[in-house]
This record gives sequence, structure tokens and C-alpha cells, in this order.
Amino acid sequence: MAVLPRHDDPVRNQSWDGVPQSPVPESPVRAMVVLGTRPEAIKLAPVVRAMDASPSCEPYVVSSGQHREMLAPMLTALGLKAHTDLAVMRDRQRLAGLTGRLVTALDETIREERPDVVVVQGDTTTAMCGALAASYERIPVAHVEAGLRTGDLYDPFPEELNRRLIGRLARWNFAPTERAAAHLRAEGVPEGQVLTTGNTVIDNLQWMLDRGEGEPAFRTGGKRILVTLHRRENQGGGMRGIAGAVRRLADRGDCEVLLPLHKSPAVRESLLPGLSGHPGITICEPLGYPDFTATLAACDLVLTDSGGVQEEAPSLGKPVLVLRATTERPEAVDAGVARLVGTDPGAVFAAASRLLDDPSERDRMARAVNPFGDGRAADRIVAAMVRDCLRPPAARDGASG
Repeated sequence: MAVLPRHDDPVRNQSWDGVPQSPVPESPVRAMVVLGTRPEAIKLAPVVRAMDASPSCEPYVVSSGQHREMLAPMLTALGLKAHTDLAVMRDRQRLAGLTGRLVTALDETIREERPDVVVVQGDTTTAMCGALAASYERIPVAHVEAGLRTGDLYDPFPEELNRRLIGRLARWNFAPTERAAAHLRAEGVPEGQVLTTGNTVIDNLQWMLDRGEGEPAFRTGGKRILVTLHRRENQGGGMRGIAGAVRRLADRGDCEVLLPLHKSPAVRESLLPGLSGHPGITICEPLGYPDFTATLAACDLVLTDSGGVQEEAPSLGKPVLVLRATTERPEAVDAGVARLVGTDPGAVFAAASRLLDDPSERDRMARAVNPFGDGRAADRIVAAMVRDCLRPPAARDGASG
């Protein structure tokens, strides 16, 4: 069984203090947890479990259905159940249409359920609409994984825009690292609304590894390359170029490339023409979380444009090549376990080949470090929300600015 390393503070000025004790209220704080994609489910599952374990908090899970097909098996694997499913997904939907349907549906759900707090995670359209709908009803918003920034409003798009908007709406900004917290403070978010907790993805990764479930999806004993791609800004020409680089890697003959294929039609249209039929490339449907975790633990190299994988892979000592021009998770790059290589096919092929051919180069990156948390982020998040919700209303209003 893989074991996460102890947090040894590889990034300066980063720390997570203990979990504060919260008083037990006469009636639990009712928290509406809004999610709609696989990454949101992964990172909010520890928060829901912490709420379930606390006599002070009662979770109510709302699924937007943004990634409906991929979300349902993920919720099952994580032991979660949505109390309400908004089912807003449409084929090839535009952002404006999705946003309009989500805000309307979430507003109706919030008005009906009247939660004490609405919890959102990350930078999806679901998260942004959840924060907006809650703010319209004057319900305080908790933002899990707050403060991530690239500095470019359109890269990634619409994620950078979404997280900046949520940061202005949230009563609680739960930053995964001190760098993320510093971004929020620099933007004028009051100190009392920013708390560095670590990232809940580490909580969930440890939970899954401890369960010992899942099987790796690799078929051979060659050098194992895991590829995950889904970013909107990479779809089309960027992904077609990456597919060419991946095919060249498979042409080496000593590698097995595994690509769990995202459900997005645009992703499939970009990747399948260049990768289908190659004997060195295994293309499969999206893996369940237990199997994905086991596959990640078994690989030798990761090529990804995913944010969550940038956090999980370094914790398992897996070198990561980030197939994007920017990253809002520079901690792994600073620690030397991830590299930004962009989407140029030649650059992707050259960077991957160096790691495959030079053991010393790979060993320098294959160090299990944990710049994103110590596995107790969810406990801190729930304790802070409960503590603040139990303050007198005047104190809460004053704290929220």
C-alpha cells in the first residue's frame, strides 16, 4: 500500500496548525455542499465526511449534474449521495446557457432548503454559480481551495475568472497553501476571511490509499505513462499536437501509454484520431477513483493538464509534466516534482524522453513531497465554519465585511 509522506514543509512559509475545537450547538449548522464534477466530488468528499462525523454540522449535498455521467460513479466510490440532482447538463452547452440554468436551479434549491452556509470548491461553473446564488440570498459562502491564481484572466478559461469571482463573494476562503492565502490578501480580502488549511485532495488520497481498493489499469511491464487531458483551452489544436507527441512516445516501443478518456465530445474528437489503434497506447473510459488512484501509484510518469493530478502525483513521488502554459499550483514546480512544458509537441516529447531515458533526471523529480497538506484540511474547514456560525449575528456580519 502506498503511504503519503509526512509533511516536511518543502515550500517556505507554509504551515497548517491544529484543528480548533468547536462548541456543540443546540441544532447543527446546516451546510449545503454544491458540486457537479469529479474533481469537486473528490475534494469535497472529505468535507462531507467531516460534517457527518461532527455533531455540530449537517451536510446537504446538491449535484448540479455538470459532468453527470462521470460524477455518478465517483459519488458511489466516495460513499456520497446527492440529496438533490439539478440535472443541468446539455450536450455541447455554452457557458452562458449553463450559467443561467445553474443560477436559477440553485436559487430555487437554496430558497427551499434555507441552509446556514453554502460550500463550493475550486473554480468550476458549478462553484461560481453556487457562490452567486447563495450571495443573492445572503447566505454565507465557504470556498474550499481558494486563492489559486495564474495571473491571466483567460488562462485557464473560465476557471481563473470563476475563482476570482468566488474569492470576492466568499465569507470563508479556505486556502490550500500560504501562497494561495497571500494571493487573497493581496487582492484585499480581509484577513479574517482567509484561512490556510491544506488541500482536501490529500485528505481523500490518504483515505483511499488506506482502504487499499482499486487496481492499476496498465497492461504491460514497460515504462508506464499516464496521460490525462480535458482543459477547454487545450481542446482542438493543442490536444491534437499533444496526441502527436504521445504517439511518438508510444512509437519508442519501451513504453505503455494509458489514456483514460474524458467524456467531453470535444476532447474525444481532438485525441482519438491521432491515438486510436496504436498497440502501445491503451485508451479506456474514465477510471473510477479507486482504480485511478492505484493507476497513479503504479505509473512512472504523468502527463496532464489537470489541476488535481498536479497535487496528487507529487504526493506519490510521480514526476509530472504539466501540459499547460501556466499553472495555479506552482508549489509542485517550486519543489522540483512538476514542470510546465506547454502543448508544443516537440517540447512535450523532448521533456518526456529525457525523464524516460535519464534515470538520474527522473530520480530528481521522483521525490514524494507533500506541498499541499497533511490530510487534516477538512477537519479545519468544518471547525472554522461551525465556530463562526455560532457567533452572534452582529459579530458574523461584522466579520464578513
